[in-house]
Amino acid sequence: QVQLVESGGGLVQAGGSLRLSCAASGHTFYSETMGWFRQAPGKEREFVSAISGNTYYADSVKARFTISRADAKNTVYLQMNSLKPDDTAVYYCAARPDTITSGYKYWGQGTQVTVSS
Repeated sequence: QVQLVESGGGLVQAGGSLRLSCAASGHTFYSETMGWFRQAPGKEREFVSAISGNTYYADSVKARFTISRADAKNTVYLQMNSLKPDDTAVYYCAARPDTITSGYKYWGQGTQVTVSS
């Protein structure tokens, strides 16, 4: 059974940094596309970033967030710098998509990121 477990969320001041981790088990996602999404209160879930052979970012996080992976650990990371209050959301890791930004089959339970002003 595939499981994705996120960690690393928390409370940070604007301008600060956090590093999210997504540890996968039950399947080795070596070189498969994995992504990060987020959902803020009252808003729809939105694409943040994905990694396959290339990396992809939403315009709102480009140049501030960096996605990476450690295949030996079956783990994907999201380094978030220069955080803004608008980045406050529950962040979800996902895998096995139909496209880079949609149709993901597997999801984690989410980790809360709160950015204070």
